[in-house]
Amino acid sequence: PGEVVGLLGPNGAGKTTTFYMIVGLIWPDEGRIFLEGEDVSQCPMYIRARKGLNYLPQEPSVFRKLTVEENIMAILETLDIDENEGKRRLKELLGELDISHLAKAHAYSLSGGERRRVEITRALVTSPKYILLDEPFAGIDPLAVADIQRIIFKLKSKGIGVVISDHNVRETLSVCDRAYIVNEGTILVEGEPETIANSEIARKIYFGEDFAL
Repeated sequence: PGEVVGLLGPNGAGKTTTFYMIVGLIWPDEGRIFLEGEDVSQCPMYIRARKGLNYLPQEPSVFRKLTVEENIMAILETLDIDENEGKRRLKELLGELDISHLAKAHAYSLSGGERRRVEITRALVTSPKYILLDEPFAGIDPLAVADIQRIIFKLKSKGIGVVISDHNVRETLSVCDRAYIVNEGTILVEGEPETIANSEIARKIYFGEDFAL
């Protein structure tokens, strides 16, 4: 935990499929899934979630007709806590990712960057050890990208392991401690961002020859 890892590659490389296998949406044909040394390959999604795994898909996962605070309370209410503790946690979570000012806003009115922040806040309700972010920088403006990058660093500082898959390569590598380039289900290159950026294989398969961090 406390490390940010990138999973990069062209469309169809197997990135989202890998995420699906990790969280238990689909079963691997071969190989096994380990979480902190424990084989969770046969565990259903809810068991993996209890063990600290959380997944944020690229598609919007907020309840559009609910307010921001109602979206977060919907997750808090699944926990075994009383009403006062729920309200305390809600206030804490809203403040943690600086969305207190959005508490009464309906989800359908949020910008792409604001929605991402709400989704990450909801993910934090269950105190995860690991968060998988699928295309967190897709469809948001440069200011929102920088905002999400700051949040990723905050997650890391809290000791949460983060795995990111995104086609915004520079933005992703700039927050990663290490990364993998995959294609057709195979790892082609792995290493620190500088190693990845200077890889001839990565340039040929994915980045293009003129790529630079």
